[in-house]
Amino acid sequence: MSAPPRVLTVAGSDSGGGAGIQADLKTMLALGVHGMSVLTAVTAQNSLGVQGAWELPVAAVRAQYRSVVDDIGVQAVKTGMLASAELVEVVAELIGETDAPTVVDPVGVSKHGDPLLAASALDSVRTKLLPAATVVTPNLDEVAQLTGVRVESEADLRRAAAAVLAYGPTWVVIKGGHLPGDAVDLLTDGSEEHWLRAPRHDNRHTHGTGCTLASAIASQLAKGQSVPEAVAAAKEYVTGAIAAGFALGGGIGPVDHGWRFRAGCSA
Repeated sequence: MSAPPRVLTVAGSDSGGGAGIQADLKTMLALGVHGMSVLTAVTAQNSLGVQGAWELPVAAVRAQYRSVVDDIGVQAVKTGMLASAELVEVVAELIGETDAPTVVDPVGVSKHGDPLLAASALDSVRTKLLPAATVVTPNLDEVAQLTGVRVESEADLRRAAAAVLAYGPTWVVIKGGHLPGDAVDLLTDGSEEHWLRAPRHDNRHTHGTGCTLASAIASQLAKGQSVPEAVAAAKEYVTGAIAAGFALGGGIGPVDHGWRFRAGCSA
């Protein structure tokens, strides 16, 4: 029996299981690819917030990455929480040496507003990581953090996309989920545009949305889809996961990565 497509996530651990490495691997399983992981940081995290975070040494991150890529190989890479400038730079170096599309989720803060990236790492994200990305998936807060552009309406999404693309990624998905109205995202490479719309679901349990979207895009790219095809399929998967998000603990619960299984549908 042949192995499924292989996707590597380089991200932090969420002990509550809603985001980070845990969300990435659940998404990959749900979408029919083999998920592998490079752990960059450990967080003590639950539905109420992040109580602590500890990054791993650069040598440990490099060793995990080389161990997987040199033996097993990858068809796509996804990055999430990288914590420090040193980790951003080593991961940018590693993905630059890997012949596979890379989806960069430029994680800056948690769903609860807890910082997950040192302020000193922002320049490294801009100058080292973004130029290595096939697709970068910032939300509106991350756009402001990286570029200074503040998006107040759907009309501002093009300006935000241009500001991110100026740092060198091939494609950008500006996630407009924080805007009122329908959940609208803009995918563009600077010339080609795709507007992705979905109804907004009245569900506060959305922990892990960004990790899930980026991992879903990477999974679809690993299966051979084009970037527009992969992003559209990922948007559909995440929309269903948000609609099925459930309460967990006393705060914000996670999206449901297994919603298709529970709905009796195929992956």
